[in-house]
Amino acid sequence: MTTVRGFFTPKTVTGASSLIPSPPWRYSGDLLTVEYRTDPDRVRELLPAPLEPAEEDPGAVALIWADWQSCGASGEELLDPVRSQYKEAFVVVRCTYRGRTYSRCVFIWVDKDFAIARGLHQGYPKKLGSIHQTRPHPYGPAPRIEAGARFGATLAAADRRLAQAVVTLREPSETNGFVNGHPMAHHRWLPSVEKGGGPALDELIESGAAFFEAGQAWRGDAELELFEAPTEELARLEIREPIAAYYRRVGVVWDGGRLLESGTSGAE
Repeated sequence: MTTVRGFFTPKTVTGASSLIPSPPWRYSGDLLTVEYRTDPDRVRELLPAPLEPAEEDPGAVALIWADWQSCGASGEELLDPVRSQYKEAFVVVRCTYRGRTYSRCVFIWVDKDFAIARGLHQGYPKKLGSIHQTRPHPYGPAPRIEAGARFGATLAAADRRLAQAVVTLREPSETNGFVNGHPMAHHRWLPSVEKGGGPALDELIESGAAFFEAGQAWRGDAELELFEAPTEELARLEIREPIAAYYRRVGVVWDGGRLLESGTSGAE
């Protein structure tokens, strides 16, 4: 009998074809974060049981652009950049579970297949998209990390632009915002192969960074626009009030999560 290996599909005798290696997964990234307030009911409708809206500022939203380099434990992907570099844009809200506040990613778009595979494992609802953001550089016309620097960011999917932003840095900040500042509460879902069989996988999990380091955060202002699209619902989280924008470079290690409970979301 053949034994097949690999953390993820496709599994083979050697395991070399697996789309992603086993954790830990390591990340270096530049983050542009735009926080704003929307209708709290729009956040509530994205929180399946047993999650509830955050008690304080329940309509707060963070839209985050990230330019990543990532790798497994060996770091070999960094020397084969097509396997390590990718970009994403994701939307984070806050929620509560048994009295504790969590962050939750409700929408996310990435531009590489391996990032989608990691999202399936972690409970991130990843879809393919086209994501771009201005990169800082100490020479030439690119912005430096300093007061007055301006950064653009765009998000599109299925040939439709979904969001665009221009962030202007004002001053150093002690934080990178507050919406994405908690452990993540995510659902891992997989439908049954049998019609009407309900979910084969229905888990509420908690996850966060096993290791985190970061450079100086900067705070500023953002001009943010959201756009309608036939198969996307980002625009439902309409902008009612801007909060702030941030830029920060970070390093993160993800090495697994914790099961909170199973089979309670009522997913269909």
